[in-house]
Parts: sequence; C-alpha cells; structure tokens
Amino acid sequence: MVMQSPRDQVRYVLILTLGFNLLVMAIKAGLGFWTGSLSLQADALHSVTDSANNVLGLVANRWSSPHPDREHPYGHQKFEAVGALGIAAFLGITCFEILRSAVTRLWLGASPVNVSGGELWLLLLVLGINIFVAFYERRVGLRLDSPLLIADAKHTMSDVWVTIVVLAGMIGLWQSRVWDLPQLLWLDIVLAFPVALLVFRSGWEVLRDNLPWLVDEIAIAPEAIYQVTMTVPGVVNCHDIASRGLLGRQVFIEMHMIVEAQDVETAHEITEAVEQALDERFGPVRVLIHIEPPDYESEQISFGLQES
Repeated sequence: MVMQSPRDQVRYVLILTLGFNLLVMAIKAGLGFWTGSLSLQADALHSVTDSANNVLGLVANRWSSPHPDREHPYGHQKFEAVGALGIAAFLGITCFEILRSAVTRLWLGASPVNVSGGELWLLLLVLGINIFVAFYERRVGLRLDSPLLIADAKHTMSDVWVTIVVLAGMIGLWQSRVWDLPQLLWLDIVLAFPVALLVFRSGWEVLRDNLPWLVDEIAIAPEAIYQVTMTVPGVVNCHDIASRGLLGRQVFIEMHMIVEAQDVETAHEITEAVEQALDERFGPVRVLIHIEPPDYESEQISFGLQES
C-alpha cells in the first residue's frame, strides 16, 4: 500500500469534512425553511462558512502553492486570501439580512414556527456530525502538524455551540404548546440576533486573518530576525530588515548585511547559513540578503517613521 504524503492526507480530510459540512448545511437549511425558524436559517448560513473554509483549504492545498513560476514569482498563496475576502463579504451581507428579517418580524409580528420531535432528532444528528468533524480534524491536524486543519476544526467547534443554542431554542418552541406558554414563540426571533452576531464575528475573523497578508503587513518582528541572524558566525551587522507574508505558510525576508569575509565564496557561505537558520526558526521562508561593505554598518534594524 502506497503511503500518502501529508499534503495528500490533508486533502483527503478536507474533502471528507466538506461532504459532512454540506450535509449539515442542507439539513439545517431544509429544517429552517420547513419550520419557518429564523434562527435555524441563520445557523444554516453560519454553516456555510464551514464548507467555504473547506473549499479554501482545498484551493490552498492545490493551487495556493508557495513555489514560484514565471507569472507569479512570489508564489500563489494570495489567491486564498482573495477568496477569503469574498467569504467575508458574503457573511457581512448574510448578517444584515438576518437582522433585517428579525426586526421585520418583531415589527409586524412573529410568524408561527412549527417544530416537532422529528426536527429535533435531525438537529441532534447534525450536532453529532459537527462534533465528530471538529474532533476528527483536530486529531489529524495535530498528527500532521497542519495549521489549516487545526484552524478549521476550531471554526467547526464554534458552529457546534451555535447549533446547541439553536437546538435549545427549538426545544423551547416545541414545549411552548405543551406548557401553554405563547411567550416562547418569540424565542426564535430573539435567538436570531446572537446567531447573526456570530455570523458577523466569523466574517470579521476571516477578514482579520487574511487582510494583513494582502497589505504586506509585517510577518515577523525585525528584532527576532536580527537575533537569529547575529548568532550565525561571520555576521558583523544586519539592518534594514523587512518581512511580509504569513508565519507558518510563507514568509519573505529582506535585509542588508555586513559579513566578515575577504572573498565572495565565503560571503556566500555565510548568507547560506543565515538563510538556513531563519528557515529553521521561522520556516518556510524566502530570504533576500544584500551584502554591504563595513562602512555601511547601521544601527537601524528596521524601517520606521523618518523625520522630514
């Protein structure tokens, strides 16, 4: 039997969890429209992010390669971030629509929500699937040391808590007829608000995690890069350090460096040692080093505001 590479194993887990997440989303959406539950419809839209994260993961696994080519000399990983921005925009619109529907129902009166024992059992099934997916992804992610799977498992776990809240509301609506408490009919609309806020939070987290990658925000503190570089024998000084990218995926580092070398071959060996040390500490990284003469020694480790 041929052993799968870690990348192939990650792809297999993502495809498997995508199938489960699509099933969960379909069940929630069907129950939401069947029962007329606004909170359940909102939960279904929140579950869209789980499937979208799986798709982004597959795109990252297949296309968002850090390896350069002629058209993309810095790799392809920003394609993943661009797709994530589309998901964030979708979640923002979703949040607005949920809140608008909830306010409209509060203003015009709540529509009846029909909940039976069958729908509750289906929701319990959905909850069980979500819990299985979250723990399965986390276990495999830890075994393969995959940040992608670990992060996706964390997001799926947040969906578990949302489903628990919605399930509690559905049980309250189901029992409202038994207990003769018509006030509980408003429970569905009330629960739609926190679920909508969780949808907004998911969108904000997607935006927060990917925007720094697109605007070339600093990836590693220049002081940390300086400390690693200065431990390499032969390095006299390094300055004007810059970094961009995403730690754990791909980081680009640039610096100016002065080395103790009398010939190009020795200087090259020192820079190779620096690149190896940085890759071992922060990898994967691509390092660009500009060698300078001793007269160019500077105490300016990185860039900052300059007085005009």
